[in-house]
Amino acid sequence: MTGVRPPVAVAVSSQGIVAGATVPDATFPRLAHSSLPADAIHAGILEANLIRPGEISAAMRATLARVEPRGRSVTLVVPDAAVRIFVLDFDSLPTRRDEVTPVLRFRLRKSVPFDIEQAGLSYQVLSEGSARLETPWKVLVIVMPGAILTEYESALRGAGYEPGVVLPACLAALCSFESQQSELIAYLGTHSLTTAIVSGSDFLLYRTIDLPPEPTAQRAELHRSVDVACAFYEDTLQAPPHRLLYAGLLPGEEFAAIIAETGLAVEPFLRLTSDTSQLPEETNGAVAAVVGALAGTR
Repeated sequence: MTGVRPPVAVAVSSQGIVAGATVPDATFPRLAHSSLPADAIHAGILEANLIRPGEISAAMRATLARVEPRGRSVTLVVPDAAVRIFVLDFDSLPTRRDEVTPVLRFRLRKSVPFDIEQAGLSYQVLSEGSARLETPWKVLVIVMPGAILTEYESALRGAGYEPGVVLPACLAALCSFESQQSELIAYLGTHSLTTAIVSGSDFLLYRTIDLPPEPTAQRAELHRSVDVACAFYEDTLQAPPHRLLYAGLLPGEEFAAIIAETGLAVEPFLRLTSDTSQLPEETNGAVAAVVGALAGTR
C-alpha cells in the first residue's frame, strides 16, 4: 500500500475527485476537481464503498487528464474511514521485511473486524528498539480490508491508470509535514475524524473514529474526540497543545466553533494559494491530502 510515491495523485471522497500532478520548476502542483453524485461513495471497512464505480472511474479519468500526468502510475488517496492505522510497540522484530508482515498480521488478528490475512497491509518503522536500553520497536501499521482495497484500485484501473501507492487521506496530508515540534492534527472526512499527534517523524497518537450520521451527535463526537486528543497530548508531553492544525470537510471557522470549549487555536494544515482557492471549499481536506502525497516527488 505504501512505497515510492509517483508525481501524480488522486483522492476519492464524497466531495468528488481531486487530482494533482507536479509541475517542473513550480512550487505547487497542478490541481483539478470533479464532483460525484451524493450517493457514489460510502466509505467504511465493513461494506462495499463504491456505490457507482463506473461513474467514479469516469470522473477519475477526466480529472487526471486535466492535470496532464507524466505517466500512468498514481498515488491513490482513499478515505480514512476505509482504513485502520495502528501505532504498535514490539520488543523485537525480524530483520527481513517478508518476515515482519506475518508478525504484524498475527498481532492485529483480534483488533480489526475483517479478515486480517486477506487485508492490504503496509508498515513503517518509526523507531528501532534496543535490548540494551530496554526500548521497544515502534511501528506504524496500515491495514485495509482486501475487498475494499480492490474496489478503489479497480476504479483507478478503470480510468486507465495504475495504483503506484495507496494512502489514507490524513496520512497522505502528513507527507508534507515538516515541523520538528509536537503538533496536534485533526482531519475531518464525511464519515470519520482522524486525530494525530506528530513529533518530528514520530507518531505519538493516530486515531480514526467513525462519526454518527445525526448532526447534533456528530458535533458532540467531534468535540469529545479532540478533547481526548488534547488530554493525551498533555499527559504524554507534560504541556497542553498550543494549537490544532486542521484540514477537512467543514470550514476551519466552523470546526473551531464546534471545539471552542477546548480553547485551542485552529489553524489550517495547508495554506491556500491561488491554485487551491479556485476549488470548492469542501475539498480542502482532499487538496491537503493530494498536495501531501506529491511532496518530494518529481
